[in-house]
Amino acid sequence: MNVSSLVTPANGFAALLALAPYLAVAFFPERMAAWVRLLPLWARLCAPALLCLPYVLVSCAAGSFRCTWLGLYAGLPVGVAVMLWWARRSPAAERGTWQDYGVLAVLGLAVDLRWFEGAWPAHLAIFNKILLMDAGIYGFLLVRELDGVGFDLRLRWRDAAVGLRETAFYTPIALVLGLGMGFLHAHAVLPGVGAVAGAWLFTFLFIAVPEELFFRGWLQNLMERRMGRWGSLLATSVLFGLAHFNKRAAHFNWRYVMMAAIAGFFYGRAWLSARRVGTSAVTHASVDTIWSLWLQ
Repeated sequence: MNVSSLVTPANGFAALLALAPYLAVAFFPERMAAWVRLLPLWARLCAPALLCLPYVLVSCAAGSFRCTWLGLYAGLPVGVAVMLWWARRSPAAERGTWQDYGVLAVLGLAVDLRWFEGAWPAHLAIFNKILLMDAGIYGFLLVRELDGVGFDLRLRWRDAAVGLRETAFYTPIALVLGLGMGFLHAHAVLPGVGAVAGAWLFTFLFIAVPEELFFRGWLQNLMERRMGRWGSLLATSVLFGLAHFNKRAAHFNWRYVMMAAIAGFFYGRAWLSARRVGTSAVTHASVDTIWSLWLQ
């Protein structure tokens, strides 16, 4: 892959547009919520159609623009906003509604099964994941105003302490099971501090936070209202494991599912300890970084 061919002004501007909603809500949640509340209802529900702009920039530059994909990236976020506005007004809003779970199912399956990745040029499908996350962030946090999510990346010392504690709890279990099943393979390498820090930060922002926001901040949070603390933790862990069924294999990868489900239990514990996505994302990013550098 020629990385330089991907670094273009159009792709760079598209990346800024795609990351802006994610980072704005992550670091200025109260300010963003207050700003959206000032909009009239029609504007509040139609505003996420602007999430189609990164697709327009990337696809036009690559010569792959299609009106159908434009319609999807403009219409799906609006549909998410409308569904979650409906959920907010439901008598069952506090306990979670079918609209909440319907939105989660569409967003989760679209990412896991790569439904829309064909819209993007080679090696740029990460835009799809970020834009779908943006749609969920706007809908759940700024329209639905779901409470208890804990999406605030202004990290505290307690986030690091709890996150690393759960990493320490999970790591020996992962080593025994993973090496025993042949899923993990130890490598005696000593990367530099900069390489480790860079791998951790990339994993934190683009893998751990999106997955923890979805599985813990939204799904576990909603399921807890009907299943209780431990039932929701176990159920979400199993679903998190199943979401990895097609990773690193063309068939059902039961080893990956088992390892991810157990990891999900500790990620869920980290989120429950502080009710903050940043806390469980510290655990998630630390586990994935250890795996990618020394055990893959």
